[in-house]
Amino acid sequence: MKSIRITAAVVATLLLSACSSSEGPEQEEETNDIEITQANLSSWTNYMRQVSNLLTTDADNLLKAWTESYNGGAPFATQFKTHSSSEYPSATSAIEEIVDKCAEIANEVGQAKIGDPYALYAAGRTQEALYAVESWYSWHSRDDYTNNIRSIRNSYFGGYDVTSAQSGSLSAAIALTDPALDSEVRNAIDAAERSIQAIQQPFRNNIPSAQSLSAMEACADLEETLNLKLKPAATALPEATLHSIVEAYVDNVVVPTYTLLAQRNAALKASVEALCAAPSNATFETAANAWMSAREPWEKSEAFLFGPVDAMGLDPNMDSWPLDQASIIQILNSGNFNDLNWSDGDSDDAIEAKQGVRGFHTLEFLLFLNGRPRTLSF
Repeated sequence: MKSIRITAAVVATLLLSACSSSEGPEQEEETNDIEITQANLSSWTNYMRQVSNLLTTDADNLLKAWTESYNGGAPFATQFKTHSSSEYPSATSAIEEIVDKCAEIANEVGQAKIGDPYALYAAGRTQEALYAVESWYSWHSRDDYTNNIRSIRNSYFGGYDVTSAQSGSLSAAIALTDPALDSEVRNAIDAAERSIQAIQQPFRNNIPSAQSLSAMEACADLEETLNLKLKPAATALPEATLHSIVEAYVDNVVVPTYTLLAQRNAALKASVEALCAAPSNATFETAANAWMSAREPWEKSEAFLFGPVDAMGLDPNMDSWPLDQASIIQILNSGNFNDLNWSDGDSDDAIEAKQGVRGFHTLEFLLFLNGRPRTLSF
């Protein structure tokens, strides 16, 4: 996705074109939303069970591809660390991939996740703007976007949710050669995170705001810093230094993140099974909290959407957005859960359609309503 630099003039134009009210867009009832009833409860819980099983399988397969075997050969972690593939023939190529993916998620957060709903709202397409907001069933959007930025920090600092640069990290190496640049990268990451958190919660009700525009600008600044400054400085480091950085990155960032993702999806599956066995407001709340917990390491993995997560179709399996709500309702009514599974022989359109009715957001739709866990009214 091409980055669009947001200048002060563009900010002013967007603010004028958006609603001047600080209250944001009015909530509109989702035309495809339905309540849980005694008649659909069995199908509803079965659907949740199917989706949570698929999420657990995908998370397990992703971890195994990195740590056990990838495409019948060595684990992808080994291939990436030893630069033994045609795609990554050197430590420099691996570092380029790391920085590129960090820049890509900075762009996606600013230009797509925040920018697309903003642009739709500014164009008067209010309902489309609401539906374009990721994770709005749970009102978790702002934290999702923040965790995406934290995935960049983790990659740069060389650890999962560490607060300072770890030994062997890219930050530590840059700090030795260009302390000013290291500070600039850190400050850009911090600015993007703070600006996203400054958006009033929930984002879907506060799309046309100065805070949204500030967050878009901060993400653009971060992307520019990563692409134009960090990348050339990083690739200029000695190959031996880069090799050590790649090894630490895999061992201390990627594998721990995917390990936590697998563990928390297993816990999510267990909570969904408990809900299915005894549906109640309490078990819905427990499963909703488990969804939040499982969601976190996924969002903190989005700075490294390369390798198995891309090649095996696991990103769209787990995180397709927006949802095809009409098809989800159709599956609930029919109970035909075969529509969730695809094979290599399916067309691209068929695969995309099946990925749009599974994953985190389908389970979010089934667990949450208007930012809260669903409740039983019968």
